[in-house]
Amino acid sequence: MEAFVARSFRGAALGRWRAFAPLVVLIVLCILISIANPNFIEPRNLVRIANSAAVPLTLAMGMTFIILMGSIDLSVEGTLSVAAMVLVLLAANDSNAHDYGWLAVLASVAAATVMGLANGILQTTLRIPSFMATLGMWFIGLGISVYMLGGSAVRLMDPELRALALSRFLGFPLAVWVALAAFAVAAVIQYHTRLGRHIVALGGGEDVAELSGVNPKRVRIAAFGLAGFFFGVAGVLAAAQLGQSNAVIADGRLFAAVTAVVVGGTALTGGEGGVLNTLVGVLIVTVLANGMILLGISPYIQQTVQGLLIIAAVALSLDRIHLKIVK
Repeated sequence: MEAFVARSFRGAALGRWRAFAPLVVLIVLCILISIANPNFIEPRNLVRIANSAAVPLTLAMGMTFIILMGSIDLSVEGTLSVAAMVLVLLAANDSNAHDYGWLAVLASVAAATVMGLANGILQTTLRIPSFMATLGMWFIGLGISVYMLGGSAVRLMDPELRALALSRFLGFPLAVWVALAAFAVAAVIQYHTRLGRHIVALGGGEDVAELSGVNPKRVRIAAFGLAGFFFGVAGVLAAAQLGQSNAVIADGRLFAAVTAVVVGGTALTGGEGGVLNTLVGVLIVTVLANGMILLGISPYIQQTVQGLLIIAAVALSLDRIHLKIVK
């Protein structure tokens, strides 16, 4: 009995440590980089960090819901490519005569949302793992985007849409405020809606959740559609920041999104973590990348550090007390 109580106490203490570990890492990281290079805390650099985090944060919001559910979405890059392509081709550009303004934004986000819903429908209807369903959608999206762009870059000429990256409010680019709005929406959905509670319940145990009245098929489709919505918003921001859409606009975005979610403390097994954790995770990844640049660290070493970071984050996020088998 005493041994059981001791194990339970250690488990609770470890759980509390895992919950606050990402925030502690972020604070320590900021302090160490500031000591090594005081330019890190200059307002100009802080604005640069916030701007760099805008697209990853928006993407990671969508990915958080999928990982919370115990699934994975590999279609990030394909969906973002389609969203950016739709935006650029429907807004004022140097390839055609279209000029639909903000309607192009709605079409872009709608296209990404439809791709997300397709992911959910494919997975639940065909009963195939989310890994394979979304992997296929990744390449479908990339193929459509490259075909529609003709294999070349198309410039975004709409000044109002470009203002998302070029105009500022309170010293920060508008893209940063859009990303924060996306975070606020995600937080409301997770913590204050039935869908958010059901997503977490599925991640904690689908059988138990179904016995409690949760419809797994409906929740999965809604969650993937929600992820597609956030990927679409990120596609709009990416195109606005780059000023164009091309075949490689989404390269590396999948790794950044998954890394941010996991580093923030959301467990890959599902049911633990959330969008607040992901916000911290995005800041850790962005601050680390910025700090390594300021310190003059080789890009090859930067990739090595990022790889070690995600391995360490996954190791720390696993609950080894209850985890009996690792596949």
